[in-house]
Amino acid sequence: MSGMEGQGRTASDHFDGRRFFTPDAPPVATLGMVLRWQFFSHRKKAVWPSSVPVLESKPESRPGAVTATWINHSTFLLQTPAGNFLTDPVYSRRAGPLGLVGPRRVHAPGVPFDALPGITAVLLSHDHYDHCDMAALRRLARRDAPVAITPLGNGALLRSAGFTRIVELDWWGQTREVPGVDIAVTPAQHWSNRLSGLRCRRLWGGFFLTLSGLRIYFAGDSGYHPRIFRQIRENLGAPDLALLPIGAYEPRWFMRPQHCDPAEAVQIHLDVGARRSVAMHWGCFQLTDEAREEPPRALGRALADAGLAPESFVAVAPGESVAVGG
Repeated sequence: MSGMEGQGRTASDHFDGRRFFTPDAPPVATLGMVLRWQFFSHRKKAVWPSSVPVLESKPESRPGAVTATWINHSTFLLQTPAGNFLTDPVYSRRAGPLGLVGPRRVHAPGVPFDALPGITAVLLSHDHYDHCDMAALRRLARRDAPVAITPLGNGALLRSAGFTRIVELDWWGQTREVPGVDIAVTPAQHWSNRLSGLRCRRLWGGFFLTLSGLRIYFAGDSGYHPRIFRQIRENLGAPDLALLPIGAYEPRWFMRPQHCDPAEAVQIHLDVGARRSVAMHWGCFQLTDEAREEPPRALGRALADAGLAPESFVAVAPGESVAVGG
């Protein structure tokens, strides 16, 4: 639909007839704010390592359980009794147009592409380059022909990647396209844009999976919103496992509307009532100014400040798995 994705849809509390938005949220970043951050502020950008070694793994499922393996950034492999799910698959060397420009990865994916089991469904949260890697999507469409589930307006991107089974959902919309799994798209405080389209013409969100008596929440990309995450718990229940972003948050004056920091991620963990959470959206691409290892350090401090056990919300290594149920 090439930038016209929002047109023709009915206006709602998060769509004005042309653009999507998050109700009661700060405005998204403007070009002026980007220029101020990059060139005119007293910027303190940490130096990241050029490369970080990763012990690649080939995850194994556990009968009756959901096994979540962090691959990189916001890419998780979810191995479940109903099939294998892949969230925001990113395998390219750079997070940017055509995989040729943009931030370069500092570590390899924790699970090599060829080591992935057959993927039943791809869960695509939004169109940003660090979440929507067209090269990886094309490889998955060719190899496995999975169903793609995504918020409204992202179908054209997935069709151009070769997907033929696509479910687009509004916030709170649900599908049972994968038998035995209830999948809902959840709200998030974020925005959307690619060079090939107009800002906020495609919706963004997270995913809530209910299967085999277990609830799994993937938050996607989000700033902290004082109402959204409590609503998720009220509407869908408290998740047994939540996958929450903790990185790409400095400087706060610029990043707060779109990315939560670790303390806010802990508040999301509390708001949704997660039994256990796993960190994502850190350590692979330098998108902002904080040091690479600062998000997990800050997560530890935030957990202590909240009186929570360290094992309640963990930052794992790429390729490491966490299982619930079974």
